[in-house]
Amino acid sequence: MLLAMGTGIAQQSRKELEDKRKKLLKDIEQTSSLLKQTKQDKEATLSRYVTLQKQINKRKQLVETLQAEMQYLLENVERTATVVLALNEDTDRLMEEYTKIARHAYRQRLMHSKWLFLLSAKSFNDAFRRWQYLRQYDRYRQRQARLILDTQQMLLDKIKSLEDRKREKENLLGTEKRQSQMLGLEMEAKNRLLETLKGDESRLARDLEAKQVAATKLNNAIEKVIREEMERIRREERSAAAAASAATPGKTVAPTATPEATSLSKEFNNNRGSLPWPVKNGVITGYFGRQPHPTIPNIEIVNNGIDIQTDQGAQVRSVFEGTVVGTQFIPGFDYMVILQHGSYYTVYSNLEEVSVKKGDKVAIRQSIGKVSTDRKTNTSAVHFEIWKEKTRLNPQDWVGK
Repeated sequence: MLLAMGTGIAQQSRKELEDKRKKLLKDIEQTSSLLKQTKQDKEATLSRYVTLQKQINKRKQLVETLQAEMQYLLENVERTATVVLALNEDTDRLMEEYTKIARHAYRQRLMHSKWLFLLSAKSFNDAFRRWQYLRQYDRYRQRQARLILDTQQMLLDKIKSLEDRKREKENLLGTEKRQSQMLGLEMEAKNRLLETLKGDESRLARDLEAKQVAATKLNNAIEKVIREEMERIRREERSAAAAASAATPGKTVAPTATPEATSLSKEFNNNRGSLPWPVKNGVITGYFGRQPHPTIPNIEIVNNGIDIQTDQGAQVRSVFEGTVVGTQFIPGFDYMVILQHGSYYTVYSNLEEVSVKKGDKVAIRQSIGKVSTDRKTNTSAVHFEIWKEKTRLNPQDWVGK
């Protein structure tokens, strides 16, 4: 029973590894497609470096996953080989026992000893007991024959399973070898790009400064929209409270958020970790928070959201139902859309065009615009942020994996 439980756990872990392998292969395929779209020139070097770094990390995870899968398969092959050996021994033992039984039954048939055995009983009760014994003996013989057939079939199944596992292990070994070779090539390409970037730090610093100026403008625009929206909500709440107080003289009524806003806020909060991505396909190339620059030493960058590189012309989608509370063009980030979900706000920027306007109600996964493409690098990335009133949140904690 303990062996069965252990096998069940191993199978479950193996299934998880298989799913992880398939997911990583899909991610690597997506990143490879994005790398092909990126221009191979000086202006696009940093974009290629960041995307390639992402690719290398995924490839390393894939190699580790393949190695873990092969280890599980090796253990499975060893267990199955042990079971095959034990079943062979069981089959030999059962065949030996059955041969003795069959030989004894044949001798009985030749000598008609079955009837002699019954007729030689001293009483009716003695004859009945002997008849019962003979019946049990026949059933035992039949059961032994079935047991031999079942054991032989189980042995054949295990041998087939063993051969399948060996072939699967060989396939995984070949895949792991190819992925390791590709990883080595990507590491070499990354090192070449890094050398190129080290010789171009002054241009990168200028680009970073321009990006930070644009990011400050974007942040100020977001804060302004959210601040105005919060002030509007408070005015409406005060008006509603004043009207309720006038209807009931002498009683002070505290302002409360509208039921719709409260409901949306609770629903949004309940979807933490499972919200859809703002694009159908993509990889995260810029992460939330303060972090070192990928190539320039002693320089930190601050990101109020995440950057998701995606296919050119991809539709940008709402991650939750809500209301459009602002759209604006920000140099460096192109068009921006802000959606309100109760006390939460989602921000989508770097849009080439917008298909919604202020006041529109949007559904989950509804297209709100199209991602922009950087003409210098030929890359497309949406910048995505989540706020709770004036507090910035890490979008990775909210969208699905």
